[in-house]
Amino acid sequence: MEKFQVAYQGEPGAFSEQAVLRYFGNKVIPVPQQTFRDAFIFAERHRNAYAVVPIENSVYGSIHQVYDLLLRHTLFIVGEVKLRIELHLMALKGVRFKDVRTIYSQPQALGQCDTFLNSLKNVRVEAFHDTAAAAKLIRTDQRRDAAAIASAFAAKQYGLTILRRNVESDHQNFTRFIVLSKKQSLPKNDGKTSLVFAVKNIPGALFKAIAVFALRDINLLKIESRPYRGKPWQYLFYLDVQGRPNATPLKEALNHLAEVSMFVKLLGSYLPSQSDREE
Repeated sequence: MEKFQVAYQGEPGAFSEQAVLRYFGNKVIPVPQQTFRDAFIFAERHRNAYAVVPIENSVYGSIHQVYDLLLRHTLFIVGEVKLRIELHLMALKGVRFKDVRTIYSQPQALGQCDTFLNSLKNVRVEAFHDTAAAAKLIRTDQRRDAAAIASAFAAKQYGLTILRRNVESDHQNFTRFIVLSKKQSLPKNDGKTSLVFAVKNIPGALFKAIAVFALRDINLLKIESRPYRGKPWQYLFYLDVQGRPNATPLKEALNHLAEVSMFVKLLGSYLPSQSDREE
């Protein structure tokens, strides 16, 4: 069976590549891309391709660029996966902790390790565009006075030694990734549905829109607002709700939502991550 391609943002060894392998296993070819937009475009332009991108982190919240890209591209959410973000300090083999003078990592990762980093003396912290890219830098430049903060997956990828494990400040740090495809799918069992809508800028408009779900006892799992591009001071609302759009309660709610909104776009229907199903 021919392997299909899955795009992700980052260098090999990135958390996004881990998410690809966690969801699909080894039956796919992970394809690194420079930006989130590049990952979306790859999935749109290649036959039987997917993209896996992060959409929210339990510490830092939603990744707004991904929400904006969901509106502009013709891809559907067909799945999700959650990863615990475990961050480790790593360096070339033979380098000791006391030899480290510079630490590289992605800005959010550095922020997630602030307690550890603030405890260090005579060490400079440098922001880099990606955790795996920081690990790659150490290996490529053979920096024996520097270290990177990245995943154990990245350490293995680039042959680095972990000097300190789990240097993240919050050990309950998770990122949710979504799986994107050109082909829409519907879960066989009760799943979750993501959508985006806009309402007129009049009193009670948002209340009426949200009420279509409450009236039918449909659980609202998440709501996110984003500026409506081209319409200053108006907003788009992204929702995750429980249920499938072809099931009667949600089907009726979506029809009702279309009546009270300026527009509605279905982003996808899919099973929640395995960890959610086990809770």
